Formats: sequence, C-alpha cells, structure tokens
Amino acid sequence: MTPLHVVILAAGQGRRMQSSRPKVLHLLAGRPLLSHVVDAANALNPARVHVVHGYGGGIVREAMSAADVEWVEQREQLGTGHAVSLAMPGIPDDATVLVLYGDVPLVNPDTLHETTTLAAGGDIMLMTVVVDDPRGYGRIVRDPDGHVLGIVEERDADDEQRTIAEINTGILAAHAGRLRGWLRGLSRDNAQGEHYLTDVVALAVGDGLSVRTVPPEAIEEVLGVNDRVELAALERFQQRRLAENLMRDGASLADPTRVDIRGRVSTGRDVFVDVNVVFEGEVVLGDRVNIGPGCVIRDTVIERDTEVRAQCVIEGAHIGVACAIGPFARLRPDARLSRDARIGNFVEVKNATLGEGSKASHLTYIGDTRIGRDVNVGAGVVTCNYDGTRKHETVIGDHAFIGSGVMLVAPVTVHAGATVGAGSTIGKDVPADALTVTRTPQRTIRGWKRRRKG
Repeated sequence: MTPLHVVILAAGQGRRMQSSRPKVLHLLAGRPLLSHVVDAANALNPARVHVVHGYGGGIVREAMSAADVEWVEQREQLGTGHAVSLAMPGIPDDATVLVLYGDVPLVNPDTLHETTTLAAGGDIMLMTVVVDDPRGYGRIVRDPDGHVLGIVEERDADDEQRTIAEINTGILAAHAGRLRGWLRGLSRDNAQGEHYLTDVVALAVGDGLSVRTVPPEAIEEVLGVNDRVELAALERFQQRRLAENLMRDGASLADPTRVDIRGRVSTGRDVFVDVNVVFEGEVVLGDRVNIGPGCVIRDTVIERDTEVRAQCVIEGAHIGVACAIGPFARLRPDARLSRDARIGNFVEVKNATLGEGSKASHLTYIGDTRIGRDVNVGAGVVTCNYDGTRKHETVIGDHAFIGSGVMLVAPVTVHAGATVGAGSTIGKDVPADALTVTRTPQRTIRGWKRRRKG
C-alpha cells in the first residue's frame, strides 16, 4: 500500500487579520484553524503529517503541542512551492503527498480520501471548484477537450483567463518522487517573485501525466480565512453543520442558529436544547436531557433525564441521572451530583459531591465538600473552605439538615442525621441525630437611637 504523507502549509502571518496572533491559531468552533486541518489529515491515517510553520512558529508549536506532527520551519517566505520543498526531505519517493493549508479549516476527509486514492495511481490530483466570482483565485486552464493544462494565478492572468470560473483550491496530491523533481524545476519568474506550487501542474502536463480534478461537496470546505469577516462566515457555516449533526443524532434544538458548539458534543435520544446555549470542550448529554436557554456547558457529562434550567454555567462537572440544576446555578470543576440531586438558583458548587436525593435550593456556596444522601442544605449556607492559605474539607453525613444562613467552617464534619439550626456558625464537628445551634440570645435595647449624618 502506498504510504501517505500530508504537508500542511501554515507559515503565513495573515496580515489582513489585523492581529498579533498567527492566523492559523484563530479559533473556529472553539479550536484553532490549524487543529481542524490536522484532524482532517489524521482521519486519512497518514504515515506522517508535516506542518510547515513560519510567522510566530514558537507560538504555533506551543499551542499545538499535543499534535503528533513533524514541524518544518520556513524562515523565508518564498512561496508555496518553496514551503512544500522544505518538507520533502522527510518524505520517501514512493509515497503520495497531499498538500493542505492551515487556514482552510473545513476540508472534508471523505473528499481528501478520494483525492489521495486517485493520486496513488500516478496521476496528479487537484481539488477545484466553479464559482460565480473567481476574483483573487488561480484559474484552471484547460484545452478544448477539457484536459487541464495548468494553473494561472490572478496576478499573472490575462483578460481572457480572468473570465475562467473554475478556480484552484490549492489542495493537491501527487507522487512524491515526481513532485520532488517538479519542485526543483520551479521558477520565480512571476508577479510575486515566488516559487508557486501551482506551477507543478504545467510541469506534470509537460511530462505527459494526466491532471485530474475533484470537486468538494460544498464550497465552504475549501474556503480559506484571510480576514475576520471570512472567519465569521465559516463559523456560521460550521455551527449550522454541527447543529445538524446533533439533530441527526437525536437532539431537538429550539433554534439551530442559536446554539454554538466549541468542541465536541455527543447526545443520546430525545435531548432538548433551548436557545443561546454554548457548549465548549467535551460534553456528553444522556437520553432525555433538557438544557434550558442561555446555558454555558463546558467539559461536562450530564446523565439521562436531567434538567438544566435557564442561565446555568457548568464546567468540569459530572451530573447524575434525573438531577435538576438551576436556574442561575454555577457548577465549577469537580462538582459531582448523584441521582436525583437538586441544585437551585444562585447556588455554586466546586470540588464537591452531592449524594443521591440531596439538595441545595437557594443562594448557597458548597466547596471542597462531601455530602451524603438525602441531605437538605438551606438558603444562604456557606462552606467556609479557605483559610487564606489552604483549602479544607467539609463532610455532611446522610439525612442531615442544614438550616438557612449556616456557616460551616472547615475542616468540619456534620454526622448522619444531624440538624444544624438556622444562623449557626459551626466550627466543631456536629454529632449524629442531634440539634446543634450556636445562636446568641436575642436582646432588645429600648430607647436606643441610631446616629444620623449631619
């Protein structure tokens, strides 16, 4: 089987982005443009992926440190042909080379697979598309019989060539040994004084090879990002595509145009997602999960039959079966809710576990806490977990009842079945099956006058 090597060109600065960040690190659906291209390349099971970087190379490599790629530096920007030639020393002559671009993020792996399969047979493959307005793109020049003769860049085209509607996407696949020879033959005799990768097409034709073309399924798959307007347009296309995937997997979206997916979301059946919901990172939604409007959910698992009400922010949590969250709740990293747990409005949970059937319904902070089964945490309760230097744990046993306005000063344990009276400040362990109260006697001082200004 012919080995496949993918070369991704990612050396450009992207001046039209008006940004100090390298263009390929701008985000699309929550991930860098380059990350999308690397994923598409890896879907082809290549022998190796080579990324040619230039401007901001150190930043790019750091941001993509988890990617299994071969980094190649292009110190001088001498054109796309020059960039590909820098990657060629790491590619054997018997391989197929596929050239992709770090700022063309939505390439379809299925179309790429067709392209590389045909190229493995010896032909040079191009991905081309016919557009209404070809301005700015290289044109595909064909003979009267429809055979590809070459590609002419916009700046080098004459008036007749500029009328051609079939454009070059830049995506190309070819036999590595032949490509190596064509790259050596490139000239810089053109409007930009660069080594154009596109010139290898005419060289291939001169050697008697057929040049075959493959169209993308949708033009958005081959559109590059040159400025923030184009990035926003691709963002909307990708969000619509991701939303449609969720609906095909069994989720109902109140309005597919008002859900943003900035990572990966998997859903069970009969999931419902209301408007203005943002998913980030890795999110898993079980069967019949209901997400209310305005929620932000990041890196979280939500098990079946759970309802997340309006305007909740959830990050790094694991929510069990048939729970109820919100409205206006915040679950921070390592919040874990067991079956039938309830978190109400303006409750914050961080690094804490709520046992089965336990609930905290109003205006409460639960941090660094282990809560057993069937515990009631009243309104305005605070687990005082931080002493200014270290975090400390609070433990609340099964069937305990914590009254409203209680301060639990950690480290402290409230044993099973205990009741803590409202307004208490608890700094010592609370015994099981007893009432503990720390209120001072109420007094009234008659005749006392409050001072007034002036």
